[in-house]
Formats: sequence, C-alpha cells, structure tokens
Amino acid sequence: MKSSLHCLYPSIFIPVSAFHRPFAGGNSLFSRQYDHLHRFSLDHHPRGSGMSVVSWSIHTRSEIIAKYQILERVGAGAYADVYRGRRLSDDLIVALKEIHDYQSAFREIDALQILQGSPNVVVLHEYFWREDEDAVLVLEYLRTDLATVIDDAKKKKNGLPVGEIKRWMMQILCGVDSCHRNMIVHRDLKPGNLLIGDDGILKLADFGQARILGEPGFDTSEENPQAYEHDGSSLQAGSGNQEQGTVLREEYFRVLDELKTKRSADDIDKDTNIPDGNTSCLATCTTSDIDDDPLKSSFTYEAREDEGEESGCLTSCVGTRWFRAPELLYGSTNYGLEIDLWSLGCIFAELFTLEPLFPGTADIDQLSRIINVLGNLDEKAWPGCSKLPDYGIISFSKVENPPGLEACLPNRSLDEVSLVKKLVCYDPAKRATATELLHDKYFNEEPLPVPVSELHVPLNRKGEDENSPWHDYNYMGSDSDLEDFGPVNITKTGTGFSIQFP
Repeated sequence: MKSSLHCLYPSIFIPVSAFHRPFAGGNSLFSRQYDHLHRFSLDHHPRGSGMSVVSWSIHTRSEIIAKYQILERVGAGAYADVYRGRRLSDDLIVALKEIHDYQSAFREIDALQILQGSPNVVVLHEYFWREDEDAVLVLEYLRTDLATVIDDAKKKKNGLPVGEIKRWMMQILCGVDSCHRNMIVHRDLKPGNLLIGDDGILKLADFGQARILGEPGFDTSEENPQAYEHDGSSLQAGSGNQEQGTVLREEYFRVLDELKTKRSADDIDKDTNIPDGNTSCLATCTTSDIDDDPLKSSFTYEAREDEGEESGCLTSCVGTRWFRAPELLYGSTNYGLEIDLWSLGCIFAELFTLEPLFPGTADIDQLSRIINVLGNLDEKAWPGCSKLPDYGIISFSKVENPPGLEACLPNRSLDEVSLVKKLVCYDPAKRATATELLHDKYFNEEPLPVPVSELHVPLNRKGEDENSPWHDYNYMGSDSDLEDFGPVNITKTGTGFSIQFP
C-alpha cells in the first residue's frame, strides 16, 4: 500500500510544546514541592534545555549511599540510569532509578504515590530529590518482564498455555484498572513495562509518561512518598488499595468531557526529544511528548516549558509505536484513558501469537499496517474521526476486503479473537474498559486462569544484558521515519510539498 502525506511548510516548524495540569492530589507533599523545584529545572542541563542539573553519578549522593549499597548498574541511557541496590537496614534488594529528566521524574513520583498499595503497580519505597540534582526513585526490584516471558515461550516453540495467558491478562487488567479508577493514563503500556517478580506477580512500571486526568477515587492524605530532605522514610500505602465502586462508562466519559473543557490554558508539560520505535524511549526510559507535527519523528526538537501553545491539550507523540492508538498516530491531542485500552489489545494479541500485532517501522507504516487489517478509517468506523488533526494530511489507498483481526490470530478461539476486538477498534468510545474485561466470560471458561504460583517465570542472567527488564534504557535508535523508509519522493507543490512513501 502506498500513502501520501501532504503538509505546508509552517507545519514543520511548529514550536514543540505540551501542557501540564496541576497534579491531582495537589495537597501531597511532592505536589507542594513543585514550585520550589520548578525554578531551577530549566536552562541548566548540559545536554539540553528543560532538564535539571545532574550529578550523572549516584555514587556521589551521600544521602543515598548512607542508606543503600549500590551493587551494579543494570540499565543506562541518556535520560536515566538504573542500579540494583541493597537497603542497608534490612538487606532488601531494590532498583535505584536515577532520572535525568525533570518532568519524567515529576510524573512518575506523583502517579506512583497515588497508586501506592495497588497490588499490580510497582512499589515506590521512597525518592530522593534535592536542588540541582537528579531525582532518584527507590523501587522494588523485579528481575523480569512480560517481554521476557513472550521471548522465552517463542524460543521453546510451544506457545503459552491458555491458563497462563489468562492469569497474565488478569494481572495486567487489575493494574490498568487501578490506574483508570484514579483517572491516570499510563501512555506507554507494552510488555517491557510490565515487570514480574519471582513469585509471578506482574506489576505496571515506568510511569514517566503518565498523566492524571482527574481526582476521582483517591484521597490526598499525607501518607505519600517522602523526599529525602524531609525524612526519607518508607512509604505508607496510599489510595491504590482502597475499596472503590465501579466507574461506569457513562460517568467516565462525562468526567472526561468536563476535564477536557476545564483544562487550564497554562497547564504545560516539558518536552524532550527521544527516539521512537519498538522500545521504550529514554526519559524515565519512556518516550517524550512532542507536539503534533505530521513529520514529528523526522526532525529534532528542543522544548521549553514556557513555549507552549495556550490550548491545554495533551500531546500525540506518546507511547511506543507498536502499541500506539490510531488517534495518536493521527495527531490527536484530545484523548483519554482509551489509548491504554488499545495498547492492552496489542499486548493481548502478542500473548496469543508471540508476535507483535502491528510491528510498524515508522509512524506511516504503523498506520498502514493497522488499516490493512481493520480497513480504512472513516466516519462509519469512527464518527468524528475526520476532525483528527492529521486526518486530511495522511491518506491511504482504499483497502478492499480487509481481513480483520481474525487473520492476525490464526488458530485462536472465537472468544480470544473477540477479546482482542473489544480493545483494538478505531472508535475509542467502543473499547472495553479494564473493569468490563475483568468480568468478561472468557476468564470464567475452561481452561481457567492458573494460580499465580503456577506461572512460569523465566530467569534472567545477571548484569546489564538484553534479557534484563531494564535493558530498554540502553536503546538509542533512529528517530527518523524517513530513514526507516529509505528513499522517498519529495515534490514541491507551490505553497507546500508532497511526500510519496514507497
């Protein structure tokens, strides 16, 4: 399939900006520190604007080495380093995540303190953050991830037993349900960000891109993660384990519409330019937020928090490409929790087939792969899609008789295909919520989900290697869609240009 992308010159030079809202739970200790930390977050970083001054060595932090023995570095990159460590007080093995990107650290701490106590979300024990230094998050150490489970099954060439698949799915859904009940959108769900302990417990991790869309479902108590300069104590369970009522679909969309209307004009995110592709990018070792530009993966941007358009919108370049919802690929900045649900569908399909559902090599190729399976995106498939920012810019040839998801899930049952279809659909409003799927009949039919204790958890080799769940921190790939495609035909068209992709 060939696709054409048409855009005017000004669209290339749109300033990068994104928008940050006041944190839900604004009475938390960390939220109250924001104004103090913000004043030194810009203009000082040696590798670009918008980042705090960094030591680039956790070994120089006396307040940390007084409490933790640094054992080894298990992941490294331009935006974060991760170390395996031992807490001196009780010999607990932990992960020390030194984040060189200010905004990613801010997001991750705030999201994790809200979700503290959720059984399927990684535990934040404490964090350290002082003026002119990186944030260091002390996280529970989980030595493998779902990507390793999938790779291990692929090597054995026998697939994953259905009972195990169901248990992995249910744990993922429980973690996502905790996030969405608290109106937290993760924005980078993928197998590599689903960490697994030796006991088989799966936990969502890497919240550096997470955004808090609203306040329902949690209280803002003082029992939140403590920065070292206050007391550095272990964390108390927050709202993540509270009993909460079911959030109805109608109520969710009502609240989301209100939030979109009320979003403040001066809410802004700091952007960073980091690689795109089938790996976690490296701000907290996830992706950056880059303002929507039809060629956003082909150009280098540097961003300042004070350069944002005053629209209060989110940003479209989030998540890892293979798991990115079509509304993001079409440049939407007005999305909600549904982007996580699309990612879930891609993850579930990969558990069934052990292969990525849509392994695009670039954003245009990603859209092409989706359209080749689901058919062309039009008003019939998703009413209102024509209003997406890039809908009129990116065009594809008509796909006759698209095969549908059944073709991507050969030899799977109708119920399994149906489960993926409930998530991988164009219209975000039609995607099943995590709560709904936890009650889906699929999980109550034979074979039943196995107990967590019976899950096969593959071992990782020690050290900084490709099997480590922290290995994504090493990725430094191409950020150019055009480079991925190779030669392209660029034709000047008077006021703009046309790019023809092979």
